Amino acid sequence: MDTPRVGIPDRLARDMSMAEQHEYLRGRFTRRGLLRASAVTAGAVAGTGLLGAGAPAAFAGGGGTARPLSPTLITTPATARVDGSLVAPFGRHLAFGADPRTQMRISWQVPFAVKRPFVRVGLKPWDLSRRIPAEVRTLHTPPLSKKLPAVDQVYLHAALDGLAPGQTYYYGVGHDGFDPADTRNFATVGTFATAPERSERFVFTAFGDQGVSYHALANDQLILGQNPVFHLHAGDICYADDSGSGKPTDVYDARTWDQFLAQTETVASRVPWMVTTGNHDMEAWYSPNGYGGQSARWTLPDNGFDARNSPGVYSFVYGNVGVVALDANDVSYEITANTGYSGGRQTRWLDRRLRELRERRDVDFIVVFFHHCAFSTTNGHASDGGVRDLWVPLFEKHQVDLVINGHNHVYERTDAIKRGRVAKRVPIGESVDSSRDGIVYVTAGGAGKSLYDFPVPDSYEGHVKDVDSVASYHWAKGRVKAKETVEWSRVRYTGYSFLAVEAEPGRHPRLTVTALAESGARVDRFEVTRPARDDEDAPGQ
Repeated sequence: MDTPRVGIPDRLARDMSMAEQHEYLRGRFTRRGLLRASAVTAGAVAGTGLLGAGAPAAFAGGGGTARPLSPTLITTPATARVDGSLVAPFGRHLAFGADPRTQMRISWQVPFAVKRPFVRVGLKPWDLSRRIPAEVRTLHTPPLSKKLPAVDQVYLHAALDGLAPGQTYYYGVGHDGFDPADTRNFATVGTFATAPERSERFVFTAFGDQGVSYHALANDQLILGQNPVFHLHAGDICYADDSGSGKPTDVYDARTWDQFLAQTETVASRVPWMVTTGNHDMEAWYSPNGYGGQSARWTLPDNGFDARNSPGVYSFVYGNVGVVALDANDVSYEITANTGYSGGRQTRWLDRRLRELRERRDVDFIVVFFHHCAFSTTNGHASDGGVRDLWVPLFEKHQVDLVINGHNHVYERTDAIKRGRVAKRVPIGESVDSSRDGIVYVTAGGAGKSLYDFPVPDSYEGHVKDVDSVASYHWAKGRVKAKETVEWSRVRYTGYSFLAVEAEPGRHPRLTVTALAESGARVDRFEVTRPARDDEDAPGQ
């Protein structure tokens, strides 16, 4: 799409880093007096006690007109004192803490400020006796283009620690005037389950590039049918920044987040929704690194290399599977607004974390997910050479078992790859021993946003003809498209889809990976195995 100009030179629009974009936007709107008005309002709120716990400094500057679920518009100022009984929470979404056996994070949204927000939790729906205060994080967004209004959003977060493993809990969110324990609000009570103490068979789901659409909603509802214990979102979450090129000229509408969280609530309020960061998720207005918005809206495990400044980088272990989330904006050769922002710290952390997970006797499989593709052949973004140069060698060094990406709005799956070449062909239905044969890379970017296509002829019912050689390219340093002949692209599908992965522990551990179309039809299936475990301590024994 064509992006409106905001009066800066073309050279700056191309080359500005995320920090420079933040400085530019803040300076531009400070001159117009918007920040000053916002700061005055935020100070007034702090004096009223309406927000309860104070928001971190990164989220300061709230105030203005809040806009909840579209198309309904609430014009009451977000900082006004209102009757809490008239304010209903929405957009509930769960996430694990660093230990899924004992930690859960509950997040939600209200259309404007409320007094003393909280979570109730218990083992029975009629006994929500434990009450945990919520933290408030606010975001103020000025009208970043002439057609958009100022928007204020209020996000609430509660951390639940010390939970029992393998336990189902009931919970409800509320505030003064709205109590989920009240029979009038009983329909708002939800459930979540902690990870079991010992490994057992389970299913998780995954995709990237969702946005707000009928297709995104359809995939959400189909995911519920898989009964997953968690869901991985590989970035480009809602597309409030619909351009995603990392430029000050990107169009940004914060209200899209309200729509997204409402759309996703039916799943995310019961299935931990573990997200990472895509190029469309860098939002320069909120913070110099572009991640202030993500930090306000999500509470994710804080065990990455820098949880405050890189919220999409973390890891957790569920059963016999270790999961690692990465922020590929840091290494991308294609979209360079945040390239190198960690100074190599993320890559060094990745090396350490993969080593730690591989040394754990209770972990059979390591799954890594991030946005930009290591191996893809679409006409959209193809492959990112930065990921290949900096991370793929670490994946091979520590024998990662499965890599899940988004970015390209298709389904594409490779053969088993070692050192950039096919180590074993893996047709549909085949099995691969990841410790011997190499790594399978999956692009699962068909979650709901408009689809891409492939440079391969003869498609039928969404499947692209299976050929052994494809002309493609990857992004090299300097944003150069380096042509390459690809032999590793095994399965290609151009429809909306998502992944369902079944993990089976025991002496013969396996991951069964299935790609399902929006219709429920099976697109692809393959197995990842590791050598048989001889010890009695094998997970699931």
